Amino acid sequence: MKVKAVTRECRRGLARRLSHQSRPSSTFGIARTTKNYALGCSRRYASSSPTKETQEDAGKKLQPLIGEHVRRKIADRDLFLSILSSSSTKREAKSYLSRFRPFDGLKESGIGSLNKSNAGLNDAHSGVNLGRLYVPTTAVDQSPVFSQHPAPASISQTVIDTLHVALVKIRAPQVLDDNALEGIGLTLSQLRRLGLNSVIVVDCCVSREESHNEEEDAQGRKYLSNQVDRIVAGIELFGGNGACRVDNAISVSPRHHEAHSTNMVNGKTQVASRSLLLAPLKRGVIPVLAPVAYTADTQKAVAADADDVVVAISRELAGFRASVQPDEEMSSIADQIQMLQKQVSLDRFIILDPLGGIPMNNGLSKTHVFVNIEQEFDEIKAELSSKVEVSSPETGGASTLRLKLEPSEVHLKNLKLAREVLKILPPASSALLTTPREAADSGRRSPDPFDAADVGTRRQRNPLIHNLLTDKPTVSSSLPRGRLWHTSGNAPSQPAFTSTLNHATFFKRGMPLTILPDPKVQRWMPPKHGGSTLTLSDPRVDLSRLIDLIEDSFGRKLDVEHYLSRVNDRIAGIIIAGEYEGGALLTWEAPPGVEDDGSDSFRQRLVPYLDKFAVLKRSQGSGGVADIVFNAMVRNCLPSGVCWRSRRDNPVNKWYFERATGTWKVPESNWTMFWTTEDVTTAQSSVFWDYAGVCRSVEPSWADNKSIMD
Repeated sequence: MKVKAVTRECRRGLARRLSHQSRPSSTFGIARTTKNYALGCSRRYASSSPTKETQEDAGKKLQPLIGEHVRRKIADRDLFLSILSSSSTKREAKSYLSRFRPFDGLKESGIGSLNKSNAGLNDAHSGVNLGRLYVPTTAVDQSPVFSQHPAPASISQTVIDTLHVALVKIRAPQVLDDNALEGIGLTLSQLRRLGLNSVIVVDCCVSREESHNEEEDAQGRKYLSNQVDRIVAGIELFGGNGACRVDNAISVSPRHHEAHSTNMVNGKTQVASRSLLLAPLKRGVIPVLAPVAYTADTQKAVAADADDVVVAISRELAGFRASVQPDEEMSSIADQIQMLQKQVSLDRFIILDPLGGIPMNNGLSKTHVFVNIEQEFDEIKAELSSKVEVSSPETGGASTLRLKLEPSEVHLKNLKLAREVLKILPPASSALLTTPREAADSGRRSPDPFDAADVGTRRQRNPLIHNLLTDKPTVSSSLPRGRLWHTSGNAPSQPAFTSTLNHATFFKRGMPLTILPDPKVQRWMPPKHGGSTLTLSDPRVDLSRLIDLIEDSFGRKLDVEHYLSRVNDRIAGIIIAGEYEGGALLTWEAPPGVEDDGSDSFRQRLVPYLDKFAVLKRSQGSGGVADIVFNAMVRNCLPSGVCWRSRRDNPVNKWYFERATGTWKVPESNWTMFWTTEDVTTAQSSVFWDYAGVCRSVEPSWADNKSIMD
């Protein structure tokens, strides 16, 4: 009893002492302080003189407590740095706080004790105060976002008891060392504290060929279990509720049932017990699964495809039932699905793959930053399929590793898997494909202070935390390609299985893109004598919805009659995103003083001009609508260049500045001119003056008669 009293008092004293420290101390320093403090407590509170064994026992009991405390302090620091480096805007922060409920452990770590008067954004219902983490600093507040109007002042305060979950697939954990797995565990623990728990599926690239040898099959399952245990250990290292291995949640239906299955609701692989997944999630525990399933008829353990397991869990967490009885009423089925969907919201799908993001068609050195599945899937699939070479991977036992897959084959599998999962999830959900190393960084700097590659003041953003807070990729996909990637000459070649790409790939189910005329069929070229053949009265254009889009985006009424008379005979093309959620209208404009004589020289002088670029207010700053439209314009429709103008006080100009090749403030006007054309110089190029003349002379078509200010 005396030893227990001593230990209890030492812990209290230690907690008081550490609470006054402004920054975490080194492990050695804390341990030494604790040892001295423990001895002092023993001498002070023991009724008799303590023996040497008693002192040593007390010190040993405190050591695990100290190590855990230090790890939590480090985890807190990395979490704060990751949040601050995410550069989320006020609009994005409000969107996050209105949807996610941070884990209560944040309050215990001291965030909840920050001054509430300094925090503009707090979740009142969760009891978690994020302090000044979301108060916009200069760098964050000036982060360019395509938004023509200020963000709404109020935040939705609806209490949501739904479990928000990310489904994570880790490929080839056997090639990762323990430090990498610990870093991934730290990041996933941070996501949990920010309100997003995870379900992990481990893919060891193990062959699923039946070996007909029970001993080899058992060895293969043991190998998978060892990798799962390594991941669980990496997560539990940073405290919290930790993680657990789930072994019996997946089943395989008999083959004769496959004929009645569909890709969306049914399938050969399915979740046998929903409670085995939800029970740990409700306690804040991260379930980790190996791709091992049990047959529904004989309960025999068999190897399953990790992608099939991922899709099965997606269906289950999305509320789709694996089977429906013939005598069940549709209303009852709908009510049950709705109830299941209220329990869990699968908001993110994350793939951690050593190969990194989806490569672009110019080789394996650059990646797609953002993939709009509805628009780009078929094109990217064709690119990857053309690079896939038939390979003969080694087979033999369940433990055979398929490390010799072609990289393009792996990328194609990841692309298809992201599409299948996003088809099941709500439209607002997203998927992220990145490397384990990037996921493990957590905003850390290099430990080597002389590492030249780490020079700078901005820490590397963790793509997982950044994606949770902003629902965006770490960089905008509509930036000029020269600004997306930093090349440093010819990098030495690396093994295909471990080589990484420059960026993660962010997926959205997205929206279809309508482009008139289709650049794949007809290039956008200056019209011949007689004007453009495309008008706004074209039956493929819903004029009323286009006008509503323009007026909603700009917040001004359009003089429709004047606008139609000005643009109808000079339209270069129209881009429409989704159901008129965003769009662009481009025209061919003649520079002032250039007469239309029908010659080729006149056609060469026509300026490709972005007349209207509009995004609905509810889609501004999120969803990637502006990026989708802008990318289509500059990469597919007018890759040679385009120019446009914007009022000097337009808040969208920050977004334009990052994407333009050059800008110029038009003298004696309220216009700033932008262009994406290369080699446009202010002194020698006639193209520049043609652009300036058009930007100065185009007459606005607003009904409020405020164009005089410009």
